[in-house]
Amino acid sequence: MMTTEYHIPRESFVAAYRRSCEKDPDFIRKKVELALKSLRSCTVCPHNCRIDRLKDERCTCQTGRCAKVSSAFPHRGEERGISGWNGSGTIFFSCCNLKCVFCQNYELSRGREGNLVDAQQLAESMLELQDSGCHNINFVTPSHVVPQIIEALSIAVDQGLFIPLVYNSSAYDSIESLKLLDGLVDIYMPDVKFMDAEKSRTFMAAEDYPLRARAALREMHRQAGPLCFDGEGLAVRGVLVRHLVMPDNLEDSKEIFRFLAEEVSPDTWLNVMAQYRPAGKVQKHPDRFYSIARSLRSEEYQKALELARNAGLHRLENSS
Repeated sequence: MMTTEYHIPRESFVAAYRRSCEKDPDFIRKKVELALKSLRSCTVCPHNCRIDRLKDERCTCQTGRCAKVSSAFPHRGEERGISGWNGSGTIFFSCCNLKCVFCQNYELSRGREGNLVDAQQLAESMLELQDSGCHNINFVTPSHVVPQIIEALSIAVDQGLFIPLVYNSSAYDSIESLKLLDGLVDIYMPDVKFMDAEKSRTFMAAEDYPLRARAALREMHRQAGPLCFDGEGLAVRGVLVRHLVMPDNLEDSKEIFRFLAEEVSPDTWLNVMAQYRPAGKVQKHPDRFYSIARSLRSEEYQKALELARNAGLHRLENSS
């Protein structure tokens, strides 16, 4: 049973971007102007490539002026509060800004699949998902295309978009970009992977991942707070953290749980996930990545759940 503390009556809920526009009709237009400036010498994600993406220059994420979308559909496999009964309106962006060797969507993350879309096309995808009955619009791997999302949102709102927005990222996010999303995003859904710099360098080519993820989680919680639901059990506002438990990595899990409980909030909604399997480059180079070249053991997962509870986190969801 959801307590009143985490309950927002369905009839009183208004999406963040709608509330912002009620206070200031130019709110999103101003955000678009700032967002596009960040593309001119790109600081959209922590890589800070400083290329001019407005001129379609490309670097780490291999994304220029337009976003590349691999798929858009009602996703019924997300957490129950996100997918509900009609599905989450999921838009998967190609060209992830991380290079995880264990990526289960390797072709998408390396940008080999997908279609380039302009702001109008992306807005139309949002509206089509809303028209199909989806409970929210769920942007997956969006960290490198925040300006394009905001640009498309300005069009979609004018054409009747009203459902919540979910920002579903790896937590390798720029604080500058997250602040651009303040007042627009309802639900943040970061997937927190490591808290060890060496593992982050080895497995994701991002040694600064722990530093960036910690800062991102604090900013997300500042904006949205603990996850809240409506009377039918749908998530409507707040932060939902995912953590994929990995082989021989319980020390990282323990530190992630400690950080969430002590430095974010013990009320953080956490999905402890057991779906890890060797994929991507791990399958081709098991000796090089020996520590994660096997599936997760049941006892490791159970220990991770125990560590989360011992850290003081009490709003846990299990995905096994």
